Amino acid sequence: MPPDPPRSGAQRRADALAQLTAPHQDVWVATASPDADAPHLVPLSLAWVDEQVVIALEATSVTARNIAATGRARLAVGPTRDVVVIDAHLAQSLPAADAGEVGQAYVRQAEWDPRQSDGYLFLVLAPRRIQAWREANEIVGRTIMRDGAWLG
Repeated sequence: MPPDPPRSGAQRRADALAQLTAPHQDVWVATASPDADAPHLVPLSLAWVDEQVVIALEATSVTARNIAATGRARLAVGPTRDVVVIDAHLAQSLPAADAGEVGQAYVRQAEWDPRQSDGYLFLVLAPRRIQAWREANEIVGRTIMRDGAWLG
């Protein structure tokens, strides 16, 4: 059976936002140390808050240290045949206990509360590029955000 026809950019954006705002959404977060000795990949929960990705993790984790050092991460949401890939920069690092509305928004979407755990941070990541595709016929046009601005 042939794949569905490619989605428009507007439909890809709507579908990507539906994935990013879904309750209890998981994300793969890839980082590297400043000397890029080896990439590091972990699954985490995410929240989409004010057009930014919010993740919670222990401040001493490899991922938190890598993001603090480089200011960058690559994230992937969804299965291989409906993926959203985000290249993001660190916008803010907040101690979980003092995260205010960011923390509340995270808890509402992620359905767990790291604010009660010692040593946790919320990292707010600003997307610079977002790509979304399902099948090979959607590789062309997969970039739906560039330089932090939605396309189309």
